[in-house]
Amino acid sequence: MKRSRQIIWGIAALALVAAGVVGGRRWSQRNLVTVQTGATERADLTAVVTASGEIKPRNYINIGANAQGRITDLLVKEGDRVRKNQVVARVEHIQAQADVAAQKAAVDSALADSAAAEEGMKVQDDVINTSAATVDHSKSELDRAKGVLDRYEQLWQRKLVAKQDYDQKVADVKSAEAAIREDQARLAQMKAQRAQLAAQLASSQRRVAQARANQTRLDDVLAKFDATAPLDGVVTDLPVRVGETVVPGVQNSAASTIMTIADMSLITAEVRVDETDIVSVQLGQMANITIDAIPNRVFTGKVIEIGDTAILRSSGLAASSSATSNQEAKDFKVVVALESPPDEIRPGLSCTAKITTATRRNALAIPIQALTVRKKSDLEADSDGVQVATASSRKIRNEEIQGVFVVNNGRAQFRQVETGLTGVADIEVLSGLNEGDQIIIGSYKVIRTLRNATLVKIDNKTSVSDSGSG
Repeated sequence: MKRSRQIIWGIAALALVAAGVVGGRRWSQRNLVTVQTGATERADLTAVVTASGEIKPRNYINIGANAQGRITDLLVKEGDRVRKNQVVARVEHIQAQADVAAQKAAVDSALADSAAAEEGMKVQDDVINTSAATVDHSKSELDRAKGVLDRYEQLWQRKLVAKQDYDQKVADVKSAEAAIREDQARLAQMKAQRAQLAAQLASSQRRVAQARANQTRLDDVLAKFDATAPLDGVVTDLPVRVGETVVPGVQNSAASTIMTIADMSLITAEVRVDETDIVSVQLGQMANITIDAIPNRVFTGKVIEIGDTAILRSSGLAASSSATSNQEAKDFKVVVALESPPDEIRPGLSCTAKITTATRRNALAIPIQALTVRKKSDLEADSDGVQVATASSRKIRNEEIQGVFVVNNGRAQFRQVETGLTGVADIEVLSGLNEGDQIIIGSYKVIRTLRNATLVKIDNKTSVSDSGSG
């Protein structure tokens, strides 16, 4: 009996000791925090800016109506390829065509009058040439008659010819002089008539020029009833039908759009980049583009245009056009030219561009989730003498410090770091850490609330994401 009592007391004593040991261990670990860790290591980092938008051709033109009327012919359909200057649609043009036909008749009439006047000029030139030849002949006859008279006058003075013969020669000279005067008068009359004909020809030629100018104007008016393709491309939009009435544009009203033709030789992704990222985007940077309508394929491209004007995210209007100051989020247009776009691509398809803004080879990197911020006033020294920041100035005490927690002798030690390039999941460390340092990378909740010099327990079996979600 006595021995069994001793055994019971011994067991009770052992239980008390065990309970004390367990309780002591739990008491010593009452502030112990479970964390996940990782080591700083070298890696290749790539900074990417992601933006969404839509597929657009680099060059596209909306063909508007240049004349009012009813559409009589649509010579293409949506998706057709067209050539530059090809007629793609016609508007009713009966009156304009009649005006052109009437003006062509007027041109023909003016040309006929001009041709008749020109032919009359040629006939008159022949008459003038004949008259001029007659005058020359008459002058020759006068010279001959004067020569004969001179000889007869010498003979008359010598009394070798009869007075009658001498008088006849004098009469011949006077007759030749009268003939010359008559021929010269006729020549002058012919020249006057030619001058009149020349004036008539000039007038008819001016009428021809005027008629042709009117014909050019009416041809231009008639041509406006035909819609032509301004470039080689594809019909991407055809909002009208045969029989609908279109109107040309006026000062405060746009013309009716007949169709849109796009140059599909250069396809772009027009995306909107957040204002916080636009400073890192530059011309020539490469990008990967995914198109919602073409899954499981990634297309490459290059940045060819960066907008200078901020666009309000809510309205899509330029921020500069807003009359009031607006603090809402803004975007900037960025255009990426696709390399080797597929044939099935269409304007308007939604897309996402991932623009590579920078790369860093063999950089010292840590997971982004390990990075945290603490105020100097929140950093406290632990019992082992961990260096802490102290300052009398409230401004300095409230200053925020960027850093990570490093595991040192079982405790979390906050260490200030300077960062560089930000990758998809990792960030570059420029100073504050060495390769191989053990840093706390999770959970998110622990990193957010962890205090400097806290005892930590490492448990890397639990994933960071699972731990952070709790």
